[in-house]
Amino acid sequence: MRQALENPFYYLENFRQVLAWVSRHHSDLLDETELVFIERFALLPQPSQALLVRMVMRKGMLFRASKLRYPEIGCSRRAVEPLIDQGWVDASSALTLEQLFALLTKGELLQVFGSSASASLRKAELLDKLRVDHPMAKPFQAWCSQIEDAVFALCIDELCERLRLLFFGNIHQDWSEFVLADLGIYRYEQVVFSPSSRAFNCRTELDAYLHLHRCRERFDTGEPLSDVLADVPDEPYANAWLESRRGKLLLSIGQQFERIGDLTEALRLHASNSYPGARERAIRVLERCGQPAAALELLDQARAAPQSEHELQQLQRIKPRLQRSLGIPTLRSLNRKPEQLDLVLPQAGCSVEHAVREHLSTPDAPVYYVENALVGSLFGLLCWDAIFAPLPGAFFHPFHWAPADLNRADFQQRRADLFAACLACLDSDEYRDCIWRTFQAKLGIHNAFVAWGLLDEELLTHALTCIPAAHLKLMFQRILADVSGNRTGLPDLIQLWPEERRYRMIEVKGPGDRLQDNQKRWIDYAHQHGLPIAVCHVQWAEVVA
Repeated sequence: MRQALENPFYYLENFRQVLAWVSRHHSDLLDETELVFIERFALLPQPSQALLVRMVMRKGMLFRASKLRYPEIGCSRRAVEPLIDQGWVDASSALTLEQLFALLTKGELLQVFGSSASASLRKAELLDKLRVDHPMAKPFQAWCSQIEDAVFALCIDELCERLRLLFFGNIHQDWSEFVLADLGIYRYEQVVFSPSSRAFNCRTELDAYLHLHRCRERFDTGEPLSDVLADVPDEPYANAWLESRRGKLLLSIGQQFERIGDLTEALRLHASNSYPGARERAIRVLERCGQPAAALELLDQARAAPQSEHELQQLQRIKPRLQRSLGIPTLRSLNRKPEQLDLVLPQAGCSVEHAVREHLSTPDAPVYYVENALVGSLFGLLCWDAIFAPLPGAFFHPFHWAPADLNRADFQQRRADLFAACLACLDSDEYRDCIWRTFQAKLGIHNAFVAWGLLDEELLTHALTCIPAAHLKLMFQRILADVSGNRTGLPDLIQLWPEERRYRMIEVKGPGDRLQDNQKRWIDYAHQHGLPIAVCHVQWAEVVA
């Protein structure tokens, strides 16, 4: 029986684990308020600790006492008293009308507002009707003297957010990670941590991360662009990770300026931004501004040192248009055309990929619907040790399914020797044994590359029989060249001929569907290196009445 099922206070144990971890690994980054919180939390009665953690892990910051019912805690009003004494919970917080409406049912609202309310109105309509007459915030009892209840406001949400950020190193992972691990839904690789294995090295980095996160939230909720931009730092961060987040936000803001037609501001942001994609946007904005010569000059500079295959592909698409604008002769590029399959199939009530798989598959040449998962899984199994190497800043908590720097430009470079050793296995038959050993030893352990739900012994056996080691090496090298850009775009299907020890990748396109840019790049790469690939175009057969 797992912890979450055995121990009713499992969530409290998880929270204590976070506090102990943060104290052990990040004590130098904690301010006085956080240090005092950790110290005093340990002195609270267990029911009070548990109630606070329950509130921290729930959504929102306002909670009705009647809704805080947990058998292991007992009376929530008694358990909350030490939390109020510490100032971590407020039992007399003033509530706006909107906050009150979020806490009460419609029936309770009709009871509270009596003749001022109408049962025929929907809750939102009732709020609009009452808003003018109730502009002031009031404590719960001042609103609802006739309801026997209390409302508790959590006052330490931001403090706990910082502690969670120190533990996970990001804002998107939360307390549910513990539950998923406790229940066995996710299993994680055990990585050795060192003092240098942490996301933040100083308090200013932690504050900068949270500041950028708040700016992103404001941008996403539609706050005026100028207001958000005013709070985004003008100077690049020395920390490459933070600078990447700043650049990504500035790219989004610049694109929004494009959408609203403020091309001058969009160009200013893109031209000074080194984040991938900003240079391409600057070229496009120059073109829209009627400056094709300047756009072409910047494009030629970019082509001389492209940031990625994606950028080069976009530049090649833009250049002929700019040349025509300037009256410069253009050379038509020769498009490589892959093998093409044209099928007319009856509509079978399933996806076009499944229809093609069923049509082409035979006992001697089975077809699997794999997309990016098969090649990615083989890569993840062969290179497992390199992926999970305990480099500084790569792993800093027990719930990593990939290194924190997976999508950064220097991911491969930092592990160049390790990946070289892994790929060297492909120069002999050793790679098959290596992949099988990892498959058996790591089965079910979360890895960003390995799709355990797809990969079984039959598929793995056929794949290692049919795909030559030299082809795997070429595909793995391309993934490593740009992990974020090249992990996707592989064909939908793979057909395997175990007796003939050969394979074919098949991209499926239904009626009206076109190849995506990342798919085109994989097709071009396959042609350049002799990897068997085909594009299957499907039309649905007309039903004869």
